[in-house]
Amino acid sequence: MAEHGVPERFLDGFARTLAEVAVTGRRLSREELRIRRALGEQAAEAGHGLRALIVAHLAAARAAWPDARGSADSALAAVQQAVDAFAEGYERAQRLAVRREEAARREFIDDLLYGRSDAGRLAERADRFGLRLSRAHAVAVAEGPTAYAEGGSVARRVEAAVLARFDSRSFLITTKAGRLLCVAPGDEDEIVTHFAQQACAATDGGRVVIGRPQPGPGGVVQSYEEALGALEMAARLGLTEPVLRAADLLVYPVLARDRQAMADLVQHTLGPLTSTRGGAGPLLETLTAYFDSGCVAAEAARRLSLSVRALTYRLERIHKLTAADPADPSDRYMLQTAVIGARLLGWPDRPL
Repeated sequence: MAEHGVPERFLDGFARTLAEVAVTGRRLSREELRIRRALGEQAAEAGHGLRALIVAHLAAARAAWPDARGSADSALAAVQQAVDAFAEGYERAQRLAVRREEAARREFIDDLLYGRSDAGRLAERADRFGLRLSRAHAVAVAEGPTAYAEGGSVARRVEAAVLARFDSRSFLITTKAGRLLCVAPGDEDEIVTHFAQQACAATDGGRVVIGRPQPGPGGVVQSYEEALGALEMAARLGLTEPVLRAADLLVYPVLARDRQAMADLVQHTLGPLTSTRGGAGPLLETLTAYFDSGCVAAEAARRLSLSVRALTYRLERIHKLTAADPADPSDRYMLQTAVIGARLLGWPDRPL
């Protein structure tokens, strides 16, 4: 065993080559460099640290330093060549190991999010990446103005921020289809909440949806798909909140389930608004702001940059056209449901 716990086999032939080069002044041959690279690869695969390996080479060079006068320059050149080739092989093995690990991680993530693997086998692989699929898990999905790349600056920054606060063995951060994902135990909501905050802070105009915790190996897929659906729903509704929870949006898929019934409601309730000079758009926008502000006229007027008097006039116009009074609780539910339906269906820009 050489110094620093490095086996002698990784220094095989080094002292002999050093002595020969010191005498002849030649450079290391192609075969000698190939051997040193191969030894570097083997040392990396065996798990030895590069620092200890280089120290061992320098210690061996010092012990075998040639006594012949004028040999120092050739000997130093040989040491440089040998250590450089050894480190090259070591680094090549490290890069291959990283690529293999990344490929295994990507394959696992694809199987996890699509539910394509046997549940037992998937659970075994999950433990390697810090997930225990016997628990319930929640998935948070972040979508930004530009696609997130695996290993990109935003992904690294968000992951570093979450790692600084939570144990890396309890969650998984990755990318999928240009989105940034966090998979965390369902009973540790603070992880996905912190992830959502960091993801929003790391990008301009991004949005995060947190899926509900779901149990078992298939729970990750369910939570992920629910978060994706909620992201799409939020875009269709024009919601502006940067962080949303799928649980708070459950009413919208229910409303959208029967498209024809919803289209009939929109046409029957809001269709008369199309008869106005500016079309249904401004009045629909008025209703949206009015309902989103809790039916507080002053707040709705502020959101629309109108006077309260102008807003009141619009509401009266809507009442006259639709025969439904936005201020009347008995009419309000029908109008608000129709407004939600219009946003879901893209009306009036899209025909029903």
